[in-house]
Amino acid sequence: MRFIASTLDEAYQKAAKEFSCSIVELDIDVVQNPSSGFLGMFSKDAIIEVSRKGAKKEQQEVKKSNSTNSAIENEIKNSLEKLLDSSCYNLNVIETNVEDESVYIKIDGEDAALMIGKEGYRYKAISYILHNWIKMKYDMTISLEISEFLKNQKENVINYLDGIKQRVEEQGRAQTKPLDGILVKIALEELRRVYPDMYVAIKTLRDGRKVVVVNEHRK
Repeated sequence: MRFIASTLDEAYQKAAKEFSCSIVELDIDVVQNPSSGFLGMFSKDAIIEVSRKGAKKEQQEVKKSNSTNSAIENEIKNSLEKLLDSSCYNLNVIETNVEDESVYIKIDGEDAALMIGKEGYRYKAISYILHNWIKMKYDMTISLEISEFLKNQKENVINYLDGIKQRVEEQGRAQTKPLDGILVKIALEELRRVYPDMYVAIKTLRDGRKVVVVNEHRK
């Protein structure tokens, strides 16, 4: 915040009052020293810029984090564009966005349906490959959207969970059918949202497939 007064001391006092703390708890930059001028003319007020101590460091860290995320987004987008250019598919990288240790990737174009494949088998394959690459290089997870496939899959899972929720209400527990990839994560997050006081977790079956279980007791 910027403060203006006839003297530096008055400006400091204004800042301390505004922040409700002592002057020693503030970071103060003097933008302009006061001057009485000549014969009462050309006088200058004191101008200071003030923030709480530590606030600048936090702002710098946020700025650095945003800069790093932007660099990662651009690097991933450029790599994917090169990959798609060398393929036989007419597709474009619409968006790459890093947030909370996860990368959202959106791809679309004339051949989106071909990239998804029958029952999403190509989508699952490319999602698996990208997940391994991004996890290894950036230690992040991914959320891959090709056309509206992921959105539609989410809607299907949410609709499917209506039956699971009914079973939980009636029996106090339930288990989903085996779900692939990101779908099991969607189910997990939705059921944890609905049942914050219950035990909701991913369970791996003997054949390696994953389900989400809901139990009336936390474990």
